[in-house]
Amino acid sequence: MSHVAISDDKAGGFRLTGWRVLGIFFFFFGVIMSVNMLMVYYALSTHRGEIADHPYEAGLAYNQEISAAEAQDQRHWVVDISANRGTDGVVLIETTFKDAAGLVESGLHVVTKLQAPADMRRDVNIVLVEDAPGHYQGQVQAAAGAWTLDLEANRDGKSMFISHNRIKLN
Repeated sequence: MSHVAISDDKAGGFRLTGWRVLGIFFFFFGVIMSVNMLMVYYALSTHRGEIADHPYEAGLAYNQEISAAEAQDQRHWVVDISANRGTDGVVLIETTFKDAAGLVESGLHVVTKLQAPADMRRDVNIVLVEDAPGHYQGQVQAAAGAWTLDLEANRDGKSMFISHNRIKLN
């Protein structure tokens, strides 16, 4: 019978030593830590998850918003809002205000906010100017897609009308 000796210690072969195990250990956890740090960076540098800039103060003012909404309902205004995007990307926002009797509401300070649903950095405030009695308009550059159009009309510093509308710009 002949015996063949098998040796694990071949010249140029792989040997798993203590230093290599330590290196593999550090490499593995280094990759995990690098990915975690990258995820933390992207989480902190993108959308912060808040809708309001000062949510606590907005919560305190909630009762005032309820009473303003009730006063708005009692006025029975008819407000028509349109937002049309041209081929050049310019959005024309137009609105008309009429009271319950159908008379135009003139002399308002009208501000709209065009909000992107997922990126607050794309939000744009537009002041609408009165070009005819009760008719207000403004323009802004905006991409096609779904947007939220917030409209607020004030007279002498008092909120008269607020609306929130989901729109789709083509």
